[in-house]
Amino acid sequence: MRTVIQRVRRASVSVDGSTVSSIGPGLLLLLGIEAADTEEDIQWLCRKVLALRIFDDEEGVMNRNIMDAAGDIIVVSQFTLHASYKKGNRPSWIRAAGHEHAVPMYERFVAVLSEGLGKPVGTGVFGADMQVELVGDGPVTICMDTKNKE
Repeated sequence: MRTVIQRVRRASVSVDGSTVSSIGPGLLLLLGIEAADTEEDIQWLCRKVLALRIFDDEEGVMNRNIMDAAGDIIVVSQFTLHASYKKGNRPSWIRAAGHEHAVPMYERFVAVLSEGLGKPVGTGVFGADMQVELVGDGPVTICMDTKNKE
């Protein structure tokens, strides 16, 4: 499971010209799921996202997590995070999970994250052609991969 975490001042997701989710200050997560991902990956990644201290405290030091900052979260499915570009110039997404595995994993990830956050988490529409807009804050952008826990 891979994610790109962006601290945002605001973010939104639209499909066919209609906004399906929007938030103010918080986190935009682009989430890629591969066939080998399990419940353990979901639990580990949700814990890390919720505990990540990337919001400023009163002294301007990144010392607060998303809950301390009372921020919101949007999670957008992004199979292209599993692009393989080793051979040639046309990426392959062979490692990205198919719908039968990815959809329940995505839904479970959102549910676990929402439970930990203590409020609903916004989403995109799985498999749709989405337009994602954001106003970055910082910018602060962090990549995580449950198969490469650095």
